[in-house]
Amino acid sequence: MQRKHRRIAMGAAAAGIVLAGAAVPLSPPSADAAPAPAPAPVGTGIDWKACGDDGEAQCATLRLPVDWAHPHGPTFGLAIARRKALDPAARIGTLVFGPGGPGDSGVQRITTGISRFGERIRQRFDIVSFDPRGIGASNPVTCSAALLAERPDPNIASREDFDATLAYNKRLRDDCRERTGPLYDHADTMSTVRDVDAIRAALGETKLSFHGSSYGTLVGAEYAETYPGRVRAMVLESVIDHGVRSAQPFLDAEMGAAQDSFDQFVEWCDRTASCALYGRDVRAVLRDLRERAARGVLADPQTPGRALTEFELLVVTYKQFYGPDWAKLASLLSALEASKPVQSVPAKPAEGTGTDNFTAQFCSDWNLPVRDYDDFARLSRRSERNAPDMHGTRPVMALTACLGWPKPVANPQHRLKVRTTAPIMMLNAVLDPATPYAWARSVARQIGPKATLLTYAGSGHGVYNSGPCTRDAIDRYLISVKTPARGTVCPAVPQ
Repeated sequence: MQRKHRRIAMGAAAAGIVLAGAAVPLSPPSADAAPAPAPAPVGTGIDWKACGDDGEAQCATLRLPVDWAHPHGPTFGLAIARRKALDPAARIGTLVFGPGGPGDSGVQRITTGISRFGERIRQRFDIVSFDPRGIGASNPVTCSAALLAERPDPNIASREDFDATLAYNKRLRDDCRERTGPLYDHADTMSTVRDVDAIRAALGETKLSFHGSSYGTLVGAEYAETYPGRVRAMVLESVIDHGVRSAQPFLDAEMGAAQDSFDQFVEWCDRTASCALYGRDVRAVLRDLRERAARGVLADPQTPGRALTEFELLVVTYKQFYGPDWAKLASLLSALEASKPVQSVPAKPAEGTGTDNFTAQFCSDWNLPVRDYDDFARLSRRSERNAPDMHGTRPVMALTACLGWPKPVANPQHRLKVRTTAPIMMLNAVLDPATPYAWARSVARQIGPKATLLTYAGSGHGVYNSGPCTRDAIDRYLISVKTPARGTVCPAVPQ
């Protein structure tokens, strides 16, 4: 049964990019821009080189402006990768994939994870993706490894902890900015939108075919808003709602989705004899594990002699909702329950540098202010009421990591105004732990008549491959640009 919270529901200057010494012009992002010149042969000027374990992928680097408002200023290298259409004679064009996260590598998706895409799509499209700016091989946000290892627990328990987190965030920002260079202050999604249009131009595509997943849906939606006349086809899978304006509705939706997923797991375990916790009070098991983790005695199965924090336990649990993989989660919780207490050994000080694939990107896109500790404590109490089993899991880090972030943010939340003539295809699971179904419905309303939301009646985050119904609908749309009937629901595929 559904819980009550499940119902909750710039123009850039003309610029150029450098491709193997040649410049490709980019016109301003206007719906009324002059017609684009005839496309060059696909890939012209890009210095593709074989890459990936099987040698079938190709990788390259585009030199793009760090700040699109100053196109002749500093540049960075945007890493891109592609696999060419398996049937060149039937090739439609290029499909650009927008990776999730923030923090996922699109290059790795092409080089090692190409099985994500169906055979029909691989036959008909070159598939291209990229490491978003600040991530992977695209001028990654680089920071002191020792400082990254000191990140405070996101579940702040006192005013002293709140003040310490503010101070830590400033130290981390200053360190990462110094080590990363000017791109640190230009890691927002609107800058990535302009990078995607540069990819389109470099590939010689007059219009963009795009498939964004999770955080990649924010790239896609804002691309359609910024360049409405340049969209051929747009898939938004597991949808981010950038119209959520403040911390409370953001946390309500995110924690509610996590709790709904845990409830579904408990129901599955109660009726499934193969569940490792069958016949047990699953909620009581998690409560006990949380208490042990809070005392610092719950053994980390990945690192002998180390204890899991309560936050880490919740994140490990939360991640299993993505598939979902309930059998694996039950086995994991059972093994943790049976583990012997451990006295955590202090970790050796980290040396050198590490990367932060989240903070600069997310905090540049979201203004979710928390005024002070009292405000944070109020949000935490509300979260515990709404999500009694899952309160304190990963979404809370979205608030605490951005405490003290300079305002205004580069790409603040807003309701979409999309005027594209192309139909936009959306899909979302009813029980998505990270991008609630209510968000997808909200974004569909914002986009308006051009949006068609396909509902997957099951669970999981990223549901293109949840079964033939979702996969076939998206494949047909990308090939024909025809959406399914409004209100189409794909049945849940049993675990």
